[in-house]
Amino acid sequence: MTEIRRAAGRSLNDPRHGRNVVKLAPGDHVISDAPDTLLLTVLGSCVSACIRDPVAGVGGMNHFMLPESPDGRWGRAAFSLRYGNFAMEQLINGILRQGGRRERLEVKVFGGARIGPDSSEIGERNANYVEDYLRTEGLVPLATELRGSRARRLAYMPVSGRAFMVELPPHATPAEVQAPVTPSRMPASGSVELF
Repeated sequence: MTEIRRAAGRSLNDPRHGRNVVKLAPGDHVISDAPDTLLLTVLGSCVSACIRDPVAGVGGMNHFMLPESPDGRWGRAAFSLRYGNFAMEQLINGILRQGGRRERLEVKVFGGARIGPDSSEIGERNANYVEDYLRTEGLVPLATELRGSRARRLAYMPVSGRAFMVELPPHATPAEVQAPVTPSRMPASGSVELF
């Protein structure tokens, strides 16, 4: 049975690309075993982990804003998946509940850029956190695209494990960085597939 689980995210059918497209915002995570699912997000100082079990045919992506929190509180409300320590556990445990096995997990991580004076430390802390987390868990990433000075648009196919990344211009405005990801902004055929 095909299933998509998400903390939030917005799903839409994209007949032009023949895919079920799910857009992730900070604090979202999606797990899917549907071969036609495409996960999209935009990263500045935030980090996304793309994880799958190729044998079980299930994978997913998260999008977190800060490295960790002891209680997952964000202001007055609990938005725990905005923190790496909650987002990573939720994604991995969700894949394991869907039949994945820890020893088969393939991991790719993206983000943690320094895109402005306010995000310089945050991006570095997020990148350090995800690297430390993976090392502690004994998970060796197949691909990493962390730090740098450019925001990234990321597309991930959780069943096949294909990931596409496009860097935004070096001096992207906050509006360009935060522009919603749409299927039309998905890497087109002929785009460089980085991972």
